[in-house]
Amino acid sequence: MNTPRLRQPVPQDAERCYQIEIGAYEGDEAATLEKIRTRIGQYPEGFLILEVDGQVIGFINSGCAHEVVMSDEAFKELVGHDPQAPNVVIMSVVVDTACQGRGYSRLMMDAFIARMRELGKQSIHLMCKEQHVELYRRMGYGYVRPSPSAHGGMAWHEMVMAL
Repeated sequence: MNTPRLRQPVPQDAERCYQIEIGAYEGDEAATLEKIRTRIGQYPEGFLILEVDGQVIGFINSGCAHEVVMSDEAFKELVGHDPQAPNVVIMSVVVDTACQGRGYSRLMMDAFIARMRELGKQSIHLMCKEQHVELYRRMGYGYVRPSPSAHGGMAWHEMVMAL
């Protein structure tokens, strides 16, 4: 088995990322193929791909904002995104369901955090479901509050990490 490889995306990764996204997220909470293409095209520095054996098995994508409003649905299409802004907003942390439970999310997150520090970012924000709050706490995120967002008809929790 090959060592996992982390890299920035290329446009051709969009379809595979979309397949992983819809396999891991329920209903309307999954990003559309167009949103994933937009995120790759507009902010590849904030998009991290994980490959194992030459196959894309996971990714993290994000945007940057001066003022973070986690419930802002338009931001998911990078409306208001500024690559120079100090605050990173993660939109997806996802691993192919066939590859979950092997530490890949942690591997990606550690590399992502290091990358954002290198870029001089001040904080990383994310929303997660209740069952993932503890996972993100172990990764160094602090709990902020239950989110007013009802994205995908789900209950979300806001978390943040100062860099």
